[in-house]
Amino acid sequence: MSSPAEFYQSLPPISKAYGTLCLAFTTAYQLGIIDWQLIALSYKLAFSHFQIWRLITNFFFLGKFSINFGIRLLMVARYGVQLERGPFDRRTADFIWMMIFGALTLLALSAIPFFYNPFLGVSLVFMLVYVWSREFPNAQINIYGLVTLKAFYLPWAMLALDVIFGSPILPDLLGIIAGHLYYFLTVLHPLATGRNLLKTPRWVHKLVIRWRIGAPAPTNNRVQAQPERNTGVAFSGRSYRLND
Repeated sequence: MSSPAEFYQSLPPISKAYGTLCLAFTTAYQLGIIDWQLIALSYKLAFSHFQIWRLITNFFFLGKFSINFGIRLLMVARYGVQLERGPFDRRTADFIWMMIFGALTLLALSAIPFFYNPFLGVSLVFMLVYVWSREFPNAQINIYGLVTLKAFYLPWAMLALDVIFGSPILPDLLGIIAGHLYYFLTVLHPLATGRNLLKTPRWVHKLVIRWRIGAPAPTNNRVQAQPERNTGVAFSGRSYRLND
């Protein structure tokens, strides 16, 4: 059995970095080091007062220490890690681009007054859960020891639980929208038309190579092509082995 330190070191880089930043920001808030109002999303302050950092820092705050915070962090540790080790294995640039695309989509949605949310971290985590549910649709998930269902239905089950327990459902909905848009543009649309409208930009690949992020590409500094998909995976997902 590995120690907590060994487990942490074994995590893939992007999920580990994002989870660590979320934990660090919440810890800093709990200790009174930072004020949540300084990192919250505000378009007026971001563009009129040049507080551009708000467009980024809002994604790293998952709320104060609570059961919900722990659940969201565990989502990153489980679903983010399984995505990075499964469908995105040796595709670190694609995983980073998925996170960037998700963040940009959430920022665009939050610019609509009805969808505005000062912190989009929970939505970004929920986007990871949604993409995971499409990539591992037949995995069996046990929710709080009460019910077992296929992973394909996990986002909707968690949304229903938030309704039951009185938690805000807007962050979950935003995450589902962003996750489905990403999955549609990278999987469903290419399967239907043969055209990929959301290729990972070259600058992301260069960034990964320059900073040696993640596992090395299988060939000479060339990014591994996305695994081929057949028409059956549009709704059933690809097959991956899940390790407990």
